[in-house]
Amino acid sequence: MTPRRFRVAVGAALGSLCVIIVTGALVRLTGSGLGCMDWPRCSESKFVDISSGHTAIEQLNRLFTGVVSATVIVVVLSAHRLRPRRKDLVLLAWSLVAGVLVQVVIGGVVVLTGLNPFANMAHFLVSMILVACGLALHRRAGSPESSPTWRSVPVALRSAHAVLFVLVPTAIVTGTVVTATGPHAGDENAVRFGFALKSIARVHSVSVIGTLLVLAYVGWRTMRRSSFAAATSGDYRDAVGNMIFVGVVQAGVGWLQYLTGVPVILVAVHIAGATAFWLSWCALALATPTNPSHTVVTR
Repeated sequence: MTPRRFRVAVGAALGSLCVIIVTGALVRLTGSGLGCMDWPRCSESKFVDISSGHTAIEQLNRLFTGVVSATVIVVVLSAHRLRPRRKDLVLLAWSLVAGVLVQVVIGGVVVLTGLNPFANMAHFLVSMILVACGLALHRRAGSPESSPTWRSVPVALRSAHAVLFVLVPTAIVTGTVVTATGPHAGDENAVRFGFALKSIARVHSVSVIGTLLVLAYVGWRTMRRSSFAAATSGDYRDAVGNMIFVGVVQAGVGWLQYLTGVPVILVAVHIAGATAFWLSWCALALATPTNPSHTVVTR
């Protein structure tokens, strides 16, 4: 197993982990959350059942879990066959296996509890952790083993990064609460949170607006003509720019779906955008912040 082929395998696994987030969302958005009433069988009499539209949608999502599992297994086997073997890559590869196993258990809990909102939230949030591990593995596979996973952020941006470490997860978590409160819970009879939808949507929007304001500050510090900007690496500036772009688009979709009564198609786009936004944040956290040929001005 060559490093290049290993990175391709990791990319395929990361892609499947992102796709299943969207397919899982489509299960909820089409009201197919209880299309299969049993676990791991679809029903008491059939392991696989596509007898109705809702059943087929839920069944296809479950079957795609097999694709995710297969790509993750390939990554683990490849990590052990990689020469020279790298302990960091092996550990990150096994983290994907652990995450997929946790997701299988949570998936069963979701069905057996009738789409409990806490279980649904956990399902999505664990997916976010999984794609973060997948991205970290992909980045590590393209870097020397001796390179640090987490690099020190310039002093002038440490406070901004600390705020982002709070705001970005808050935006993701409050977004799941909005979904668990709103009309797309996966089934007409599914339990929902008793919050006022407008109130929890405003809480979510505040965290998103706060994130964008901090990102605007970081972008201003790293992209204007100054000695500090010159000392910032292109990798870091690209990551900041990507996150600002994805964040603005995602906020726009969020406002649009709020103003139009949360139509299914916009909610699906918003969930895909949430995944992209989370990945952009992980990419920023993993980016090399400083240009080795410059000295960062910290004031």
